[in-house]
Amino acid sequence: MAASATEVPKREFRGAWLHTVYQDGYARRTTEQNRRWLIVQLDSLQEAGINAVIFQVRPSADAFYASKYEPWSKFLTKGGKAPAPYWDPLEFMIEQCHARGMELHAWLNPYRATTSSKEKLPSAHPAASHPERMIRFDKKLYFDPALPENRKLIVDVVSDIVSRYDVDGIHFDDYFYPYPVRGQKFADDRSYRRFGNGMSRGDWRRHNVDLLIESVSEAIRNIKPWVRFGVSPFGIWRNARTDPSGSQSSGLQNYDDLYADVLKWAREGWIDYQMPQLYWTLENKVAPSMHLAQWWSENAFGRHIYIGQDVDRTMQNPDIPPYADQSQLRHKIEITRENDNIQGSCFWPGYYVTENHGGIADSLAADLHAFAALVPDYPWLGGQTPRAPRGLSVNGRLLSWDSSPVRMSVDDVTRYVVYCFEENDEIDLGDPSAIMCVTPACQYSIPEDIPRGSIFIVTALNRVNAESGPSEFITY
Repeated sequence: MAASATEVPKREFRGAWLHTVYQDGYARRTTEQNRRWLIVQLDSLQEAGINAVIFQVRPSADAFYASKYEPWSKFLTKGGKAPAPYWDPLEFMIEQCHARGMELHAWLNPYRATTSSKEKLPSAHPAASHPERMIRFDKKLYFDPALPENRKLIVDVVSDIVSRYDVDGIHFDDYFYPYPVRGQKFADDRSYRRFGNGMSRGDWRRHNVDLLIESVSEAIRNIKPWVRFGVSPFGIWRNARTDPSGSQSSGLQNYDDLYADVLKWAREGWIDYQMPQLYWTLENKVAPSMHLAQWWSENAFGRHIYIGQDVDRTMQNPDIPPYADQSQLRHKIEITRENDNIQGSCFWPGYYVTENHGGIADSLAADLHAFAALVPDYPWLGGQTPRAPRGLSVNGRLLSWDSSPVRMSVDDVTRYVVYCFEENDEIDLGDPSAIMCVTPACQYSIPEDIPRGSIFIVTALNRVNAESGPSEFITY
């Protein structure tokens, strides 16, 4: 049975990660096959109620777009050459997501330079042109986070994307200093002697990552202040046995093992959302996602929290007693909705949603995402409440309205929300069941099953998802 409108919030981040690292399918498919395949992915995500796509565009210092600084990705084409026939996946995904009223966040892995020890790197790859700036660890190459020139390159890469592409967000994943490997040492002694300045090794490494995050944030704000900057950290910041302010968990720690003090980034206002990867089951002994969700909500520092959900573990494990569901999906989503400091979820991997793994797409479409939702707004990024759309008219079954000028500012109207109420309904724009679509277009084709006498209202959304008041009512 589908959820009621009171159970499904009107504002909710519903994301899906689409990774490109280790995905050889892109390189095997032709340009046209890739385009068609991605259209199928996005159509499936849209049907499942997803409203934001996190698309990986920089898997390992290479690019799924026309980069000024790094070669085309080995997961897309060979030898760092542009794909032929030419296409730009990032540009394509932005166009396709926006056409569906969805957001597109460009996902970058900041420090990983290679994915294996046997790679033949094109000359344009940073690890080939500047091997002295890399550190080999776990059979891979990583940018040394201590080097200012490495931070500058990453900031330049982000700035280039934000300057040239109409992305809604820039997204970093959980890989900062690499995950520990038993018996191996991250060999940054030389940099520590040069830049350590009396700090402990741990504080120094965290400082290096802080400098990157602050610099990326500043660059985004200076170019397009409406573009969000988000991070999806490993799901444990610190354990309570290490730090009394940490969580009731006993796993690897962001702060101590990856040198990522993500709470500081939120507290300082450098990031706009945290998306902790709570990939465990609700009751996991080492890292119970039920309790970790609450902990992260208590450490939001005024920024958004979206919970990273692992599709396989969520769908393949039954709910905890006294609940009787065959999966933990409903319970996990209810936890996010019952907590005012959590504004949504993101599903890993997004391909599992499009494949309907464990029935997740069916469950979302028929129940938990039964009604459309607007991505939460970001009031701290500025902007004014948009003006309500004007000039509504109906010609046959085509509803249309006047367009708004685009001036490349936070106040630009980028999407419209179309509401429909039956003749005797209460007019309530807080009711998500009344949302027919979110669209960048200035028109909407009224479905044939909508009865005559229905009332339509349209609102406008600006670049940070602030919503206007209602347009004039128009009767179909």
